[in-house]
Amino acid sequence: MNFVDLKAQYSRIQPQIGERINAVLNHGQYIMGPEIGELESRLAEYVGVRHCIGVSSGTDALLIAMMALGVGPGDEVITSPFTFFATGEMIALLGATPIFVDIEPRTYNIDPNGIAAAITPKTRAILPVSLYGQCANFDAINEIGERYGIPVIEDAAQSLGATYKGRRSCGLSTIGCTSFFPSKPLGGYGDGGACFTNDDALAKCMGEIRNHGQDRRYHHPRIGLNGRLDTLQAAILLAKLDIFPEEVALRKQVGERYSEMISSKWPDITVPYIAEGNTSVYAQYTIQVNDREATIDRMSRSGIPYAVHYPVPLNEQPALRTDRFDLAVSSRLARRVVSLPMHPYLTNVEMGAVVASLG
Repeated sequence: MNFVDLKAQYSRIQPQIGERINAVLNHGQYIMGPEIGELESRLAEYVGVRHCIGVSSGTDALLIAMMALGVGPGDEVITSPFTFFATGEMIALLGATPIFVDIEPRTYNIDPNGIAAAITPKTRAILPVSLYGQCANFDAINEIGERYGIPVIEDAAQSLGATYKGRRSCGLSTIGCTSFFPSKPLGGYGDGGACFTNDDALAKCMGEIRNHGQDRRYHHPRIGLNGRLDTLQAAILLAKLDIFPEEVALRKQVGERYSEMISSKWPDITVPYIAEGNTSVYAQYTIQVNDREATIDRMSRSGIPYAVHYPVPLNEQPALRTDRFDLAVSSRLARRVVSLPMHPYLTNVEMGAVVASLG
């Protein structure tokens, strides 16, 4: 059993992948080829925004978004400590300070009730993470941002395809950022990412930043980086995008079936909670257990793969360590979470084996 079964997906769309790759090999435009614009147009339409800017990774998407908003040394960016390292890393890389606000215990997303108190004159952006495939509480977060005049960036690396009150992730805030890492709900065969916005000026700025700050060839009005999405990755993503809505529906089915099976067999295990008005794309299917070491030992002995997302909150990471914040919920849940195999093609038999291994 695979934790994420990319081979099952590939076997389904192998001809389409081959056709898309061969088209790139034939026209030879490996950097900023026509597939980039096609993918950007289709993704913008899917999300429901005016602009999509393809970039080299989900990490660079966050970096480019913050650069476009002018985040720099001395600034503060409010974010969650319960996420992958890249979220805090990109804030620090720009010379800004991550300001950590604790998470809601049921959704694992940043608790809006703590955001306003964390705002200072140095706050330049609010960066909520839509963790495990479920969007954060954007009505509350955006209201705070509007009240204080602070832009909101959604770290949607795990949530492209999810919805919040009928609107799609990546189109819920000033800028949305996602990742096309292979294991993501929409994943390439290498690194890739995208930024989304309805703001024409921000879109132009982010498009320039990803290409060394150019507005035209050899003319650089701003500092940028080599943050372009490869044409070959765009071609692969276009083939995958054709089946993405169906895979989102299949992920929902798998996630709900997991929850039914686990709740009936192991009532002491906490299954994912999906907030009212939300749908989850289940980038991870993550449970809470009372004794993680015993649980993963049983899974290992049964040959079941697992992962822990995430064992160390960002405020406890050596590079970002701080005792400045009260983050008790994040610290507690980091010791309890375990992620189970999750992909659209999991069978009931495979899920049954996973569930049986938990106790």
